[in-house]
Amino acid sequence: MANPYKTLRSVVRFRPIETDRLERRLAKAASVADLRAIARRRLPRGVFDYVDGGAEDERTLAANSAAYAAAGWRPRVLNEVEHVDVASTVLGRPLAFPLVLAPVGFPRLLHPDGELAAARAAARADVPYTLSTMSSRSIEEVRAVSDGRLWFQVYAWRDRGLVKEMVERAKAADFEALVLTVDTAVLGRRERDVRRGFSMPPSIGLGTIVDGALHPGWTWSFVRSEPVRFANVTGSGVADGSTPVVISEFIHEQFDPALSWADVDWLRSIWDGPVMVKGIGRLEDAVQASEIGVDAVVLSNHGGRQLDGAPATFSLLPSVADAIGGRTEIICDGGIRRGSDIVKAVAAGATAAMAGRAYLWGLAAAGELGVQRVLEWLEADMVRTMSLLGVTSVADLDRSLLELDP
Repeated sequence: MANPYKTLRSVVRFRPIETDRLERRLAKAASVADLRAIARRRLPRGVFDYVDGGAEDERTLAANSAAYAAAGWRPRVLNEVEHVDVASTVLGRPLAFPLVLAPVGFPRLLHPDGELAAARAAARADVPYTLSTMSSRSIEEVRAVSDGRLWFQVYAWRDRGLVKEMVERAKAADFEALVLTVDTAVLGRRERDVRRGFSMPPSIGLGTIVDGALHPGWTWSFVRSEPVRFANVTGSGVADGSTPVVISEFIHEQFDPALSWADVDWLRSIWDGPVMVKGIGRLEDAVQASEIGVDAVVLSNHGGRQLDGAPATFSLLPSVADAIGGRTEIICDGGIRRGSDIVKAVAAGATAAMAGRAYLWGLAAAGELGVQRVLEWLEADMVRTMSLLGVTSVADLDRSLLELDP
């Protein structure tokens, strides 16, 4: 008869005790969806909804991820996948894998390090980080902590002098490229923010106090940190968030709805580096952007936060790639949650994918370490997916590997 104690001893294993609290927290997560769940527990409801929500009925928000889920695979076998290389290029320069971190406003609401954490993690991962015009850290502060590839996202302010000043600062800080965002003539109606009465920075009221008491970790970090400001416009004479502002009202007052194709030419006249147009949601506009010579088009619906009912970007990608692929680089923004989504985007014709919420949930869950973990997962996901597809390099990704919804 077997000795039960010997049998038990052979199978019992105790995990080493993890002393790092952030590592303990991340040990419970295996995916971006898990990090979102952690963030939901840690963040006040208004802050979580500000990041998580979309416009109106959030149909486009849901469609972005659903479009990737609907695309199937047509894998190859017996193709010798011992060595898989996910390295690629964007704007003619190498990167570790075809991903760009998207511009997002006010990430310091999620973690005190905000943009600094994201920029440092992106530099280590060897992928570009895009700083928002509406960032809570300035152009100079971000460059000071990162020796990586930095892009600057440009909104069209009514005051073009202010735009020119920020562009000149980006040039002086050795930013690589400008990303002109063109889908915010007015702000989409983000009804979660309306219900919460969300302002920037969050205003204090009874509901905020109660919510803060229910999320003490976030509250303690927030009150100990510097005030959240629109760092790139502080001292410029426009509202900088020193007092709470309703975002939709701020956009209406400061952004120029008269933005046109002529402004793309103007921007290129004051900047000698690459210029991209972000917010393309129509084939004809992608073609026109290509014809006027932009360096890349960014297919984007602002993460489903602007025009509800706009097409999912991945659904638009094949037709755009057929029309301009090879002449103009294409970046597909929106809905990226796994490395397999990046593989699908590149196989469908994108130069690279762009992700926002995916790394924000990492930031909210565990700061810089959380962003780093997301980037590690996405790169590892790409390697695994390509191995299972029978493909060894990004250059070999094409539409023959996809089962697309006609």
